[in-house]
Amino acid sequence: MNSQRLARIQEMLARRQPDLTVCLEQVHKPHNISAIVRTADAVGIHDIHAVWPDEHMRTAASSSAGSNNWVNVHTHESIEQAVTEFTRQGMQILATNLSEKAIDFRDIDYTRPTCIIMGQEKTGISEKALALADHHVVIPMVGMVQSLNVSVASALILYEAQRQRQIAGLYQRDYSDIDSQEQQRLLFEGGYPTLARVAKHKGLAYPSIDQAGEIHADQAWWDSMQATRKR
Repeated sequence: MNSQRLARIQEMLARRQPDLTVCLEQVHKPHNISAIVRTADAVGIHDIHAVWPDEHMRTAASSSAGSNNWVNVHTHESIEQAVTEFTRQGMQILATNLSEKAIDFRDIDYTRPTCIIMGQEKTGISEKALALADHHVVIPMVGMVQSLNVSVASALILYEAQRQRQIAGLYQRDYSDIDSQEQQRLLFEGGYPTLARVAKHKGLAYPSIDQAGEIHADQAWWDSMQATRKR
């Protein structure tokens, strides 16, 4: 991997925000899922979460979301299970919902550890999720429509979170909070995508990548890689 590519991946890792995430509750349209994952990556989110409508949609949606190799998508069996995990991590839980107690999404402090629940395209967020949320947030609208597309709404909220975190200096770091094993995975897959595909196909463990972006592997690993290539 060249030095520019290495620097870009290292900078991306340093800007990641492990205490900011999105949870998709029953969102089922692949283009919306892909758009949300893309936005998550753009604002430095490393992990998003989802409760899928059914097994078929879980497979299709996971495939769509997985097209972005820089963001991990975690599946939960229920919204209660998901919220339990976020609460364990000390996150405030936000639910997008037009209700009497909803507040302007810009009035939230997103420098705190935060999970934003986004609801299903047609019916929105479930009553269970609303009851579990710490705050209901709303995007003010003055036109005739009452709601935005879920991917558009996600983008607006996430970029407000990015704006606040940028001001607070949470992106100005020269280190990463992402664990070392995950950093190594991203360095190898991002810096050596062809070798990563071969290793994955062969079932080989990834080698380590040093600070200069060089691969460290024994001869047996290279021999196995070469044998795979010749097939």
